[in-house]
Amino acid sequence: MHRPPEAYDAHGDGAVPPAGRPHPAESTGQRPDASPPPGGTPDPARVDPAVLGALLARHGWQRRGGAAGRYSRWTPPGPPAPPGGATSLLVPDTTAFPDSEDLLGEALTALARSAAPSAREVLVSLAVPSDEIRWRREVPEEPAGAAGWTGAERLHTAARQILLAGALAVRANTGYHGARHRRRARAALDGMLVGPAPGGRELTAFVPVASGRAVAVRLYQALHATREAVDYQRATGGFDAFDTAVGAGVSRELTEAVVALVQGSEGARIALEWAPAAGTPEGCPDRPDPVEFSPGDLPALRRAGARYLRDEPAVTVRITGAVVRMRRSAPRGAGIVRLRVLAGAEVPHVRLELDEEAYRIAGHAHLVGLPIRVEGRLESRGGFRRLTRTSHVVPVQVDDAERDRLMKSLQENVDQFEEACTGE
Repeated sequence: MHRPPEAYDAHGDGAVPPAGRPHPAESTGQRPDASPPPGGTPDPARVDPAVLGALLARHGWQRRGGAAGRYSRWTPPGPPAPPGGATSLLVPDTTAFPDSEDLLGEALTALARSAAPSAREVLVSLAVPSDEIRWRREVPEEPAGAAGWTGAERLHTAARQILLAGALAVRANTGYHGARHRRRARAALDGMLVGPAPGGRELTAFVPVASGRAVAVRLYQALHATREAVDYQRATGGFDAFDTAVGAGVSRELTEAVVALVQGSEGARIALEWAPAAGTPEGCPDRPDPVEFSPGDLPALRRAGARYLRDEPAVTVRITGAVVRMRRSAPRGAGIVRLRVLAGAEVPHVRLELDEEAYRIAGHAHLVGLPIRVEGRLESRGGFRRLTRTSHVVPVQVDDAERDRLMKSLQENVDQFEEACTGE
């Protein structure tokens, strides 16, 4: 999430993809409808004036007249500047006039040159229609420069955890995800952009509608359900509302993320605004109310998270996986096997204990480049990474390409594998 200062302009939009993720226009190899050309501003021919006006109003720009029905004049947020001292935009009301495209081009160029932070956020939302999620942490005032680094680090980490919890909730409604679904949930965050967080107090995530609308909607539902469950617990002492909230996407992962956001602050606020170009999702309000949490909510959130972890049941599964590690303390007897999961469970690896016969089958299958299939219970303890009560261990035939790849993996690690099999 953190790059040198010059990286903030690498995409021409002032935003940095989280964890080094590329801009969506680069990751797909195609330009979205209004993606920036080499000059760094969206193509005015593909910008809807109504969308631009809605974004300017959202980001605090002031409409100060103009020719009714033809164009409007906008000035940046804040107190009025002296003449000639601030950016002023002329935005056409429609594209029906001959000079509409020229006015849009001039307005976009002025936005790109504006020093107002909101100008760059408007350009990001124009380039890739995105829902915007805003975090704000209320932290005590400190000497200049003393709070910026740690505050920004904490805010970035908590925001990413909240986005990941939303992506996990899209995959499944469960009180505790553990290691399940994380690979696909992280992939769902690839196209999201995160703006700078000066002072560690505010942060904005841009969630592309095309790939992330489901995550934004699920987060809206889950955050409001979390707020209602906390209110119910603090009023009655009961946790029944947290049980019901699982259906809205609330989980241990989300409660832990909210705790990380609020801890060390005087309170936190999360606001969500839909992309004007895409409209409001079905079943959601046009302007969702912000959700606020305070330090007084932390005990309820921590207890709810512990309860989710304790109550999530084990899952009966049939897993197909490639053996990547074997270990036992003696040349004979039971041993521990680690599998890279190919099918049967939404986790990358599992660890299981096999009796002597099953351990021998697993070893022979690995030596000839075959995965194995095994039945058992995927335990929630440890994050759904351990398989117990295993049975029916058998080799599985695979296509030639997969078998060659497994054999290559064996050859690269043959010394380690032989040592593990003999117990050395």
